Amino acid sequence: MAMSSPGRPTMNPRPWRLPWVVSSALGTVMGSVTNTPASTVPTGAGDIEVVAEAATGGEAVDVTARHRPDVVVMDLRMPGLDGAAATAEIRRRHPDVHVLILTTYETDADILAAVGAGATGYLLKDAPLEELYRAVRAAAREETTFGSRVASRVLRQIRGDPNALTRREIEVLELVAAGQRNREIGRALHIGEATVKSHLLHIFSKLGVDDRTHAVTVALERGVLRGRSDLDNARLPRR
Repeated sequence: MAMSSPGRPTMNPRPWRLPWVVSSALGTVMGSVTNTPASTVPTGAGDIEVVAEAATGGEAVDVTARHRPDVVVMDLRMPGLDGAAATAEIRRRHPDVHVLILTTYETDADILAAVGAGATGYLLKDAPLEELYRAVRAAAREETTFGSRVASRVLRQIRGDPNALTRREIEVLELVAAGQRNREIGRALHIGEATVKSHLLHIFSKLGVDDRTHAVTVALERGVLRGRSDLDNARLPRR
């Protein structure tokens, strides 16, 4: 079923209007999977049309304002405004436009940030092309779609896994990984130093560790935090 912008059924079917809003690196990644340039990938689905592309989060916001598509396909790592922030801005300005995340990152921190920003779906770039098509169509129908590995992490949060870190605990641990002290973390998150300490105690208990360094190490190993090379100004946390 074709959809009219913004995402409503129409009696005169026409393709979805889809700004292919991803980083320039997607062409190489997608090409290795489909042997097709990113800008022409969706042509295999007659009901999906790419109307624009963007290389940065800021451009994605501007493109969305100009074209008012049904769906925006968004990467997370882009120059300037990142994908989660761009998603939040698009959803704030255009609540009838739906955002599908397509990325290589599958940590709890990335997934929670994207979902919290208002993303309708979340796929990894190694997903089969037909799965991507289905996800785009689902997003246009306002249906949530997660890749299988992503879904397992989301379900763990929803079901209240007692050992799953909350979004706030992940934020605290990310700042610990960046080498910030409790007072600096408190200022960054607008919470008291005592609250930071309380979060750290819960984090230590859930991860089965007894200090900050081991907490970061275990979180990285379990995919709770993104790799150290992706953390801005990351350095070993102070004990």
